[in-house]
Amino acid sequence: MSSLLGVVFVIAALGAQSPKPVTRPAPPRPDAPLPTPAPATTLGALFPDEAPPSQQTIGVTVYPSAQFLTSYDAGRGQRYYLYGASASAGELVAYYRTLLKQRGTAIFDNPQVYIFEIGKYDENTMSFPPSVTIKDYSLDGNGGYLNPRPGATPERFSTIIQIVPVLPGASR
Repeated sequence: MSSLLGVVFVIAALGAQSPKPVTRPAPPRPDAPLPTPAPATTLGALFPDEAPPSQQTIGVTVYPSAQFLTSYDAGRGQRYYLYGASASAGELVAYYRTLLKQRGTAIFDNPQVYIFEIGKYDENTMSFPPSVTIKDYSLDGNGGYLNPRPGATPERFSTIIQIVPVLPGASR
């Protein structure tokens, strides 16, 4: 009974305390200057201005007329590189079949997506298998993959090449 009475007294004491005033941040001054946005790069806000990688970096020859678009961090020390091409997906598949001396694997028929593995995949150390992937963006007359460089030609690419290089020290 005495412990119950003690709890009642604690609750009553807490209820008797006056509430602390809430402090709110001051509203911004109307005459304060607004922050200015960072200038956009030459490739626009989504694509950093980056130089094309060397053939030694990517480890495979890029289709001759393909244009470097950008690269992304794939995690686990890997990057993948995107190239745009005006050639059809069929032409690019034929080119890489000859270059890599392998048939490749059709992942999708519509839109056409092919993958050519260029190294051994280790799921413990890699995010993506080392490969060359070809994807057709000309399906349904949509004009293709939009060139991220404003005003550059071509305006759209009918095919995209994605290259995931073999990691240094990994086996081919």
